[in-house]
Amino acid sequence: MRDVVILGSTGSIGTQALEIIANNPHEFRVIALTCAGSNPTAIIEQAKKFNVQYVGVINNGETIRAALPGVQVIDGLEASTQIAAMECDVVLNAITGSIGLGPTLAALEAGNILALANKESLVAGGDLVMSKAQINQIIPVDSEHSAIWQCAQAGSRSEIRKLVLTASGGPFRDRTDLEGISIEEALAHPTWSMGAVVTINSATLVNKGLEIIEAHHLFSMPYENIDAVIHPQSVVHSLVEFFDGSTIAQASPPNMKGAIAYALNWPERLANSTQPIDWTRSHDWSFSPIDAQRFPAVELARYCGQGGGALPAIFNAANEVAVDAFLTNALKFSSIVGVVATVVNDYDNGAAVPVRDLADVSAIEEDARMKTREHLIRLAP
Repeated sequence: MRDVVILGSTGSIGTQALEIIANNPHEFRVIALTCAGSNPTAIIEQAKKFNVQYVGVINNGETIRAALPGVQVIDGLEASTQIAAMECDVVLNAITGSIGLGPTLAALEAGNILALANKESLVAGGDLVMSKAQINQIIPVDSEHSAIWQCAQAGSRSEIRKLVLTASGGPFRDRTDLEGISIEEALAHPTWSMGAVVTINSATLVNKGLEIIEAHHLFSMPYENIDAVIHPQSVVHSLVEFFDGSTIAQASPPNMKGAIAYALNWPERLANSTQPIDWTRSHDWSFSPIDAQRFPAVELARYCGQGGGALPAIFNAANEVAVDAFLTNALKFSSIVGVVATVVNDYDNGAAVPVRDLADVSAIEEDARMKTREHLIRLAP
């Protein structure tokens, strides 16, 4: 039986992970859960159902402590970081945003296996994170990176020529005019059910840019050997091209449970993690290149990744502020990536700024957020 810690337990990845664990009670035991605490009822119910020993929250600690006698409640900004360092078999980091970097580093330094869904950890602090990780200590949870992880096992690392990430294209893949898009339209993803920030990132294709940076670090692959293509059906999660011309693809229905279960139970597969593809009916799978003019976020992310230094952290932080502005009706959808590009361009020496530790990342992100807010003020009517 594996002892599991889930960071971000009330979000989409966290709740699906708990469903998998509930269906496999003889395989996993949940010892700790964390979340922001803005919805205390949710984590209280989870803690009771799974009889956890520890709960970590940023907000509403006293409310949760009163509702869970006998459970040790750790509250404050560092709660997830403290819990990530606990002795266990696997830590699932399902936190959204670069706030997940501290817990990622804590889990790795404690020697825990890290099932990583927090892509911002590798975007904002990729070199730092990978310097702390042992071989096979980080198991990717993003469906694209889980797919690459699985496909790559068809050959040796030296035989891999290219990684190909797939993107659904979001709700506007066929829309030529991106002006006047409402929040409701941007949140209406055609194939995936995700949190608001990730859904908006999918609509702008920022998410795919982040995943390219993530893939670079996870698989030590040069950026020029990482591609992304539009695949509206979201069934082929990613592909690996080998130097003999063969391409291996991983396919499964568009949900996260297969990838989550694979990471939690690695190196063994967990039976019936997700429904298989129904081969009794016809399927049409299409692939097309990304239109860089309509969706410039991917190439902007690649530029930041190739530049290195603080640029990826700047890209991520600026995007977080811009997306929040859109979700509060303070910025047009069509302006999100333009704002991010402007902030990135403000840092002439961004590639030369060192990222040596968590404090460096925090400082550069806070500076980038401040610059983004200042730019938004200038844009305001």
